[in-house]
Amino acid sequence: MSKVKICGLSREDDIRIVNRVLPDFIGFVFAPSRRRVDLLTAAALKRKLDPRIKAVGVFVNENIDTIAEMHRNGIIDMAQLHGDEDEAYMTKLKESCGCPIIKAVGVGSALPPLPDGVGSLLPPQPDVAGNVPASQTDGIGSILPPLPDSADYLLFDTLSQQRGGTGRTFDWDVLKNYAGLPYFLSGGLGLHNVSEAIKRLSPFCVDVSSGVETDGVKNEKKIDDFVRLVRGISLKQVQTNTRI
Repeated sequence: MSKVKICGLSREDDIRIVNRVLPDFIGFVFAPSRRRVDLLTAAALKRKLDPRIKAVGVFVNENIDTIAEMHRNGIIDMAQLHGDEDEAYMTKLKESCGCPIIKAVGVGSALPPLPDGVGSLLPPQPDVAGNVPASQTDGIGSILPPLPDSADYLLFDTLSQQRGGTGRTFDWDVLKNYAGLPYFLSGGLGLHNVSEAIKRLSPFCVDVSSGVETDGVKNEKKIDDFVRLVRGISLKQVQTNTRI
C-alpha cells in the first residue's frame, strides 16, 4: 500500500489541512525554494502537527550539525537529502542523531551515478546489449541487496539544476526493474497521473507538492482528493492480491 507525502508546507492553514486528512509524511523545505521555511516557522508548525504524521526536512548540502539539532529538538523526524551528500556524510548524520534518511536521486533519461554507498541499494543494471557486468552480479544474483545503514530510502525525482521541485515527471520506465525497493516517487505527480504511477510502480510512497497547489498555495480539496485517491487505489491492490 503506497503511502503519501505532502511536501512544501509553510502555513498554519497547511497544518490544519493535513491534520484533518492525515497523510503519512509532510515536508518542510529548508533548501533554496519558494516554499522554504526558516527554523522558527518550522518549529511552530511542527508543534501544531498531528503526531501521527512524520515531518521530513528537505535539505541540500546542509551542515550535519544543523540537521542533527533539528532532529534532536523534534522539529523534523526524517531528513531528505537533495545535494551531494555521500556515504560518509550520511553515516556521520546517523551517528550524530540517528535521523532516518531519504536520499534523493535526480532522474533524466536514465539513472545517474549515485554517491558512494547508495549504489548498493540498486539491482544490477544491464549494458546496451542487455548483459549485466559480472562485477555487478557477484554474490547478488537476482535478489536486491539490503539497504545500507546510512540511507533508509531513495527518492526518485526529475533531474534539474534546482535539485527537485520542478513539477515535471520523468520516464517511469527507468524504474521498472526496481520493484521491491522502498522508494519515494516524486516529480510532477498530481490527480491526473498518480493512479497510473501507483498501478505501474507500486512505490513505497508518492510525494507531491505543486500537484496539490493552486497559484502556489496548498489547496485543501486537492490534498483531500489526492490522499483519498492514493489510499483507494492502494486498498484495491491489497484486496486484489489477497484474493489471488
